[in-house]
Amino acid sequence: MAVPDKDPREEVIQAWYMDDTEEDQRLPHHLEPKQYLSLQQLDELGVLSWRLDADIYETDEELMKIRRDRNYSYMDFCEVCPEKLPNYEEKIKSFYEEHLHTDEEIRYCVSGSGYFDVRDLNDKWIRVWVKKGAMIVLPAGIYHRFTLDSDNYIKAMRLFVGDPVWTPHNRPNDHLPARKEYLKCFVEKEAGNQAVDAAA
Repeated sequence: MAVPDKDPREEVIQAWYMDDTEEDQRLPHHLEPKQYLSLQQLDELGVLSWRLDADIYETDEELMKIRRDRNYSYMDFCEVCPEKLPNYEEKIKSFYEEHLHTDEEIRYCVSGSGYFDVRDLNDKWIRVWVKKGAMIVLPAGIYHRFTLDSDNYIKAMRLFVGDPVWTPHNRPNDHLPARKEYLKCFVEKEAGNQAVDAAA
């Protein structure tokens, strides 16, 4: 029996269900026993990902193709660490407030690592650990938050369609069209699929 090829993304992206302890947000926060998720399960939440070569991001054809195909015309970099980010303590707290955006959040980790936490379809937290070479797209309308891991450093490329709008809408903001569209595309669709499966 042939062993399926390992998804190369798994070398730079891992996901697991989180515990709900109040310990340092930069710790892994695994459940006991640990419960990992596949990247396919993240895809089903609308969280897209790629593994790219971060050492050649300036000339990487694959990155250029993704940007062309998805119309990511804007690009800049954000370094998150105590030495580089003004108002670091305040910013890291605001990043960790649960929020959504009305546009996709696209981040490409070119150095370091960090955690994006997203809500699953049952409102449970999933921790997504991105490392150098990981590119992640969080869909508009998904509740999420970000924190560094215990290495305290990430440098990420930020991409955007058109002029960037970084406005976080802290939870609850279920009335926003982006949230309603997310629920329709992912949560309600999944509920419909489960009903069909149950009837079969």
